[in-house]
Amino acid sequence: MGDSVTMIIAQITDMHVMAAGQMAFGRIDVNANLAAALARLAAHDPRPDIVLVTGDMTFDGEVDEYTALAGIMAGCDIPFHVMPGNHDNRARIRAAFPGHDYLPRGGFLHYTIDAHPLRIIALDTLNPESVDGQLCARRLDWLAARLAEAPDRPTLIAMHHPPIDIGIGWLASDRFEGRDAARDIIARHGQVVGVICGHVHRCVQAQWANTVVHTGAPTAYQFPLDLKPHAESGWVAEPPAYSLHYWRAESGLVSHTGYADGFGAAQEFIE
Repeated sequence: MGDSVTMIIAQITDMHVMAAGQMAFGRIDVNANLAAALARLAAHDPRPDIVLVTGDMTFDGEVDEYTALAGIMAGCDIPFHVMPGNHDNRARIRAAFPGHDYLPRGGFLHYTIDAHPLRIIALDTLNPESVDGQLCARRLDWLAARLAEAPDRPTLIAMHHPPIDIGIGWLASDRFEGRDAARDIIARHGQVVGVICGHVHRCVQAQWANTVVHTGAPTAYQFPLDLKPHAESGWVAEPPAYSLHYWRAESGLVSHTGYADGFGAAQEFIE
């Protein structure tokens, strides 16, 4: 963008792409949903500077799913960065996106993006043995070091698992190992303008660690908005969605939710 202190970050999350020709639960075309979301992002004016993909890119982490994912994402002409969710596989992510040199060749898939006015830290919260989030001591040390090295750079943190309780009982955040330690680290660094996540298949905002957490709505399918203490898991077919995070040095971070596949398209104003 022309203004050096302005940036637009698009976020897509929880795409759950399946092998070509398959549908989630036998009825949801998650691959088409992702393609529709990318088409809407491409049509935005002004266009986003970057797309952050916050995990659960595939349904089961299978090779043929990553093949389908890479094919769909090849149609995205906005620079995009990927990170793993609990449905993902680190080695298969690397294989699917061989030209993405920001991805470490081994170990955790965490990295920084320093080429924009807003610095971005991508965290790997994947625990291959669980659906729950994990920030182990090594990852927490890495986070602390990255924040300490640029205390004057406004910074956005992106990761798959949210460290907050969103009020839907079966998605309880107390199953996120290292959440409290991460909160303490982030709270000590005033340059963090926000934390963006996925995983919960709903758009939610909450105050946390002296900043704001935003969970992006998914492109695939949504979890029910059910705040009863013992709500059961399930899914609903709401419109595929994405987030736009608009950052200005003067006013900070503002987050919007947009809808794909014709939902939310501009209409004539009614006087």
